Amino acid sequence: MSFRLTVFPCRSELFLINLWVQDNDRHRCRILFFVQNWLDLAVVAILGVIMTTRLHAMYQCRNMLIFLFIIFLGITIVKCLATAMYMRQLTSDLYVLSGTYQCIFDVGDNATFYFPIYWAFTTLWEVLAMGLAIWIAVKRFRELRRISAGGFIGDCFTVLMQSHLVYFASFVAVSCFSFSSLAPAISMDNPWSLRVEMYYGFLQVASLVQSFVLGPRLILSIREYHAKLVADSDAATGMSSIAFQEHVHVSTSSSV
Repeated sequence: MSFRLTVFPCRSELFLINLWVQDNDRHRCRILFFVQNWLDLAVVAILGVIMTTRLHAMYQCRNMLIFLFIIFLGITIVKCLATAMYMRQLTSDLYVLSGTYQCIFDVGDNATFYFPIYWAFTTLWEVLAMGLAIWIAVKRFRELRRISAGGFIGDCFTVLMQSHLVYFASFVAVSCFSFSSLAPAISMDNPWSLRVEMYYGFLQVASLVQSFVLGPRLILSIREYHAKLVADSDAATGMSSIAFQEHVHVSTSSSV
């Protein structure tokens, strides 16, 4: 969930949302904002399911799957409640800027309390997933080193950890930028200034990259690695078949 926060003295806190509507329709403006926030929450939930599946594949333990499911379900419920309570206190308005209608949402004094709750539980889940992934990866690598083995299992865990570390780094960056938007240097500045526009533009781009580029890479990296293994296996099988045919041909010629 990312949005623009502007604080004015002696007034309630205002959120400026870059949502354009075709006419002066305040109801449509509110619907667009609701859809945007719930879609963001749905994307985060999908990424959580992907992370749960990856951790279950790494642990191969039913008890771990149950534990992850309970934790993930509880965190998701809290985030849904925080989002719903936050949006209940919104009042919307429209401003005409450069010939277009832009939505302005006025919230109560306690509404921003739900924003840290949302990100705190999101951070809790990501840190837990990262910690569990590192723990099982270190454990598996030590076991493989002890028995002097590696190969497929070691390479697979390497691919899993590389994609997870990149995704976690992007999450940390987006979280830092989101919380920094609450700082007075940003929140109390002119919302239409170039600096603020660039800041929130970068935040939106970073959020999209995390959700729709690095998030799917959590699955695609494993699929690419599996496809490479299949291709290498087919190539090795083809070479063995050619060598076997040549050997049979040489043996037949010698017998003749």
